[in-house]
Amino acid sequence: MKSLTRIRILLFSIYFLINALSPGTDCFASNQVSGDTIDIQTLYNGRAWRNLFYKVRGDQFLFSPEFLRGSVTINGKLFENIPLKYDIYNDELLVITDHGIILQLNKEMIEKFTLSYENQVLSFRNFDPDSVNSLPGYVNVSYEGGISLYIKYKKEILSLAVENKYDLFNPVNKVFVRKDGEIIKVDSKGELLKLFEDQKHQVRSFIRSSKLRVSRKYPESFKPVIEYYDKLHN
Repeated sequence: MKSLTRIRILLFSIYFLINALSPGTDCFASNQVSGDTIDIQTLYNGRAWRNLFYKVRGDQFLFSPEFLRGSVTINGKLFENIPLKYDIYNDELLVITDHGIILQLNKEMIEKFTLSYENQVLSFRNFDPDSVNSLPGYVNVSYEGGISLYIKYKKEILSLAVENKYDLFNPVNKVFVRKDGEIIKVDSKGELLKLFEDQKHQVRSFIRSSKLRVSRKYPESFKPVIEYYDKLHN
């Protein structure tokens, strides 16, 4: 009986590891957290993650299903050079430990984080859902000045979208502009120009001369326009 119990425990452990680890994951060899026990407990304060959507085509992550190098600030403590994944379907941040276990971090403790991807570093802030003019959860702070640009990356699941047999992850990004203390959702170039009515002709000329394609499908395309408008006022 004791042998049977040991076998069951071993099988359960193997099953847990298979579900916790994602295939092809490279948990940076250089990933090291300070040996301070308190630091380790602060960073790895979360629960084991399992991929519940392995049957859905595509993936639920921002930019890549692989871990990306980044940093995270938890309760005022900065952790750098950490392998992170941002699950934009559930709006949750994942980390992989030195032992290869994937954890979903405690969102209530996270203030902000960064992700490095294709020679750029994106900054995200955890907005308080109870604050005035709040944005939902983790938001990319693309530009901040006299006027600010916020991007909410999100994916939805389209039912039976592939060959009428498989569900599919589909990006549904949202763009927000903070102007005169108000946060406004912007869905198109036309709505952006309407928001910039006082400098509409200059902004339209800039978009044309710079040959910019401003689209919610590529939310980063709003950034040069926001920067230009901000410079007109400063």
